[in-house]
Amino acid sequence: MSMDLSELYQKALNFEFLTEDEGIYLFEKAPLTELMDIADQLRRIQVPHGKVTWIIDRNLNTTNVCIANCKFCNFYRIPGHAEAYITDLETYDKKIRETFRYGGEQLLLQGGHHPELGLEYYTTLFRELKKRFPTLKLHALGPPEVAHICKLEKKSHHEVLKALKASGMDSLPGPGAEILVDRVRRLISKGKCGSQEWLDIMHEAHKLNLTTSATMMFGHVETIRERMEHLVKIRDVQARKPDNVKGFIAFIPWTFQDVDTLLARIRGVHNLTTGEAYIRMIAISRIMLPNIKNIQASWLTVGKDVAQLCLHAGANDFGSIMIEENVVSAAGAPHRFTYKGIQEAITAAGFVPQLRNQQYEFREIPADIEEQVINY
Repeated sequence: MSMDLSELYQKALNFEFLTEDEGIYLFEKAPLTELMDIADQLRRIQVPHGKVTWIIDRNLNTTNVCIANCKFCNFYRIPGHAEAYITDLETYDKKIRETFRYGGEQLLLQGGHHPELGLEYYTTLFRELKKRFPTLKLHALGPPEVAHICKLEKKSHHEVLKALKASGMDSLPGPGAEILVDRVRRLISKGKCGSQEWLDIMHEAHKLNLTTSATMMFGHVETIRERMEHLVKIRDVQARKPDNVKGFIAFIPWTFQDVDTLLARIRGVHNLTTGEAYIRMIAISRIMLPNIKNIQASWLTVGKDVAQLCLHAGANDFGSIMIEENVVSAAGAPHRFTYKGIQEAITAAGFVPQLRNQQYEFREIPADIEEQVINY
């Protein structure tokens, strides 16, 4: 199928919704420099302050027990495993205090699909953490975990999300999206919720004015068309949100990390995504998602150099320095940043770094911030 690239560029600059076919054509046919330029123009319109934002937070896991059996995860343990754990309050206390010392104000709190941890466990935990640390922000769980709790409790998405919000959940991250096409999900994450349930939970969160983020893990068994289908589905959910809420505040695409995963060992599936292909995906994300303001480059999975180029291809956010992160690292993501390093990387790419919170509001860097020296 032949299309006119200049017409597609103009549609994108008009903030029109491009079709899957148009997205595929741009991804496969547009010269990289032109694609980057269109995405960069869109970024300048949507994020006029021109700064590149970043955040300090900590990925802390409630539990590593999980019955979803995702083929790309090295982090989980089955129930009863010798290495299974549920994080205790003493550990939360220590790690939250540490996070505050390193300038963070937020926990990205996620875990596995534990067969015995229901709604009461999470609401009790959230209330206790907020009682001990009233200023702490909880960016917690994700649609698959919410779906798991709904299943255990035989409750609706609305009931579970409302209870979680009332107990202290500030925002809902977007893990477990992988690729929002059930053919792919059956191959890599059969135990998680289907694509429609993931989308339904996000829509319900938006109706409750819970800000969320959307993600994509690509570079495994999906096709380019399935990536575009994923983007269109996310865009459509954002289009249905109530007018007075932010909905999806950001989109974060990252590459499948394959070290020692079942997908790599048994199925021979490896991440072959080149730096150029990742930059193309960032640019296409900006173009296909005109109703999502912030596009984040995943330095954790692609490294500093590629992530810096993404800032000229539509990305406006560099993500988190991640005081702690266990899941992606367990599959081979080797990259790390300190709070000084992330700012230096943004400056070297030609931008002004700006610390933010989860709502993308600017923060001052705390005067008493400590350099991160954690080994984990």
